[in-house]
Amino acid sequence: MTIQDILQLPSMPAASPSYPRGPYRFIDREYLIITYTSDPQAIRDALPEPLEPDGSNTVLYEFIHMPDSAGFGSYTESGVVIPALFRGEHVNFTAQMYLDDEPPIAGGREIWGFPKKHGLPRLAVVQDTLTGTLDYAGVQVAVGTMGYKHQHLLYDVVGKKQCSSVSIIEKMSKTQVNLKLIPGVDGELAIAQLVAYNLTDIAVQGAWSGPARLHLVPHANAPVADLPVQKVSGGLHFIANLTLPYGRILHDYLSPSATAHPGA
Repeated sequence: MTIQDILQLPSMPAASPSYPRGPYRFIDREYLIITYTSDPQAIRDALPEPLEPDGSNTVLYEFIHMPDSAGFGSYTESGVVIPALFRGEHVNFTAQMYLDDEPPIAGGREIWGFPKKHGLPRLAVVQDTLTGTLDYAGVQVAVGTMGYKHQHLLYDVVGKKQCSSVSIIEKMSKTQVNLKLIPGVDGELAIAQLVAYNLTDIAVQGAWSGPARLHLVPHANAPVADLPVQKVSGGLHFIANLTLPYGRILHDYLSPSATAHPGA
């Protein structure tokens, strides 16, 4: 294998790269997002500086089924996202993610710094209920439920006039932030960054709201319950096509003098 061959590889292992080059297109990506109020100190503890709480004391718990993901296959994901502020800009910080497919675990961690671990999440319609679950190491650590398609958000209450899906696209287009930590071969951190990305080419196929509930169970290795549920605000269910592009560095912890570049 020549140096040129090595430098053209998209990922490891060289014999069979875990994922191809991006950007990465997702078709029929289905979301269940449950918004809830949590403990302000727990939120502060989960946000890495220089991120700050946005003052809403809210957390988003997500179940996402991705049946058609370019380069990654078909998989389901579940985890915790915290609305936050980065130098005055409203962003979403991904605090925890659990999924059931190796390529997006490897690619997510290596490229964007997603905090991904292997788990067994599921999202399915069970009779009249949209149901999301997450099992980790034989324990069910999260159960989210929502009334199935109670209110269609893309139509008015009469169901005759189609309304805009701009608000959902705006939510999905919001800057997403991850804490990327990768050690070098000496065991010391080689990369310690806040990184950001923005989803693109978003097309919403359907969106619904409804009554929702969320139950989280304490677990040492899947600590989703460290952000306790105080009150559920509601549930959002939608299906969309989108592109996940490469990202950018917001803050480099190994270069204290470096300045962040929000919106770059």
